[in-house]
Amino acid sequence: MLRLSFATGTEPGKWFERFRRATDHGGLETIDADDALGPLLSGDVDVALARLPQGGIDKRISEDTTHIVRLYTEARGVAVPKDSVFAELGESVDPRDIADEYLNYRIGPDASLDIDEIRAGLQVVAANVGIVIAPRPLLKVLSKKQVVPLELKDPQVPQTEIALVWLKENDSEAIQDFVGIAKGRTLNSSRHEAPKKTAREKAKAKQARRSARAKTGTQKSPNRSSQPRKGRRG
Repeated sequence: MLRLSFATGTEPGKWFERFRRATDHGGLETIDADDALGPLLSGDVDVALARLPQGGIDKRISEDTTHIVRLYTEARGVAVPKDSVFAELGESVDPRDIADEYLNYRIGPDASLDIDEIRAGLQVVAANVGIVIAPRPLLKVLSKKQVVPLELKDPQVPQTEIALVWLKENDSEAIQDFVGIAKGRTLNSSRHEAPKKTAREKAKAKQARRSARAKTGTQKSPNRSSQPRKGRRG
């Protein structure tokens, strides 16, 4: 059994399904957590799909003791009221367009996030007041009907990365197989531990091999004369 925590705002359902279908590690137990590193550090899970500062690491972990596999960078985002002019502009917003808007929440300069404060800020946005600046995938998951998450084209806003994190001392084949799936390795890869066959499946396969050998052994060779061919006379 592989135990995994995943950060709010990530949607790794396809990876979970592929892992369960393609491997035989006793299944997968998952926990949705605002802070995916928390369950990892407390020993409740084996690996965390965590949100980290782009190019950096959380102060609670160290590259000396943990493996960190970065998967992708999250787009910058801004949540605006559904009825605002910004929601009508399209998929992205220039920072100059929202410079005068009331800021309910903004991602920290070190890319730190307070998910509870973001939720509270989004409630204010839903009441048609102000904006919230945070990773767009997170805003998409947390936003309600009266809020529209847009891409924010502002290089001054810190970005976050989604990464798989686990303790080096707890490394395992199950973790390595999940990492492979998250990185796009195919189901037929030798890195995956294939599901074990049942006794019935093994018996059927053995019988099929025997039948194939029997058919091969009873096949008649093409008719040929048993007498050696005589050479041509001069």
